[in-house]
Amino acid sequence: MKAPAFAYVAARSLAEVFDLLERHGERAKLLAGGQSLIAALNMRLSAPELLIDITRLTELSGIQVRDGKAQIGALTTHAEIERSAEIGRHLPLLAQAVPHIAHAAIRNAGTFGGSIALADPAAEWPACCVALDAQFVLASKAGTRRVAARAFFKGLYATALAPNEVLTQVEIPVPGPEYRSAFVEFALRRGDYAIAGLAALARNTRGALSDLRLAFLGIGAAPALARGAMAAMEGRRVSPETIKAATAALARDLDPGADLYSSAATKLQLARVLTGRALAVLAA
Repeated sequence: MKAPAFAYVAARSLAEVFDLLERHGERAKLLAGGQSLIAALNMRLSAPELLIDITRLTELSGIQVRDGKAQIGALTTHAEIERSAEIGRHLPLLAQAVPHIAHAAIRNAGTFGGSIALADPAAEWPACCVALDAQFVLASKAGTRRVAARAFFKGLYATALAPNEVLTQVEIPVPGPEYRSAFVEFALRRGDYAIAGLAALARNTRGALSDLRLAFLGIGAAPALARGAMAAMEGRRVSPETIKAATAALARDLDPGADLYSSAATKLQLARVLTGRALAVLAA
């Protein structure tokens, strides 16, 4: 199947992008890495009147860590994050997650901001950003605003991003040296979308976990924080008893939806297994 007809503009500045979005609104789509958009166009799941290519806007790329905060441009590719020594040193959760994203060819072209803006419920980056308390910088002709990751994802492919806005940067507070992270997921084949996954972060104080974040992907329509499980582990050491308490709470925390491959019950069981594995890594 071929994509429907559309107009195309290679934007030369953010100001030009803002003008085009103001003029065309929801009839326009932004082209960044294109790894999801091109497939959607070819399958006619998306039919914009205008495609705005923003890949030439180099100011939207790059990784910088300063003053306890990592700033990642929206056009930074998955592969650039994978290769970044700064990410490996300061945000190991991202380094742990990136090998699970598709395959090398996709990681070379797909972008950090594109994955976040699309908000696929099985994508790795949204859950990582929720676990890391990231802030998203959204820009438009009217100015910029920051939206917390936990408030950004509204539902299935739905976000707080307005039709006239562009996600330009992600800001992530760098966890202290006492924090540990873990990323685990289950997919039918390496590189496939996850049936269930978990981005986890916690402060490890002599084996006791606090400030625990458990953000699931592939379970519901958006990244889900398992607040009951987090509370069950707060200040406690990982043991068979505490893992049992945390995983029991998942039945109240999560509302899994069935898909083509797994029932809701299967997804919940996978969430329990992944929680136990992640807690073991955080406690190490």
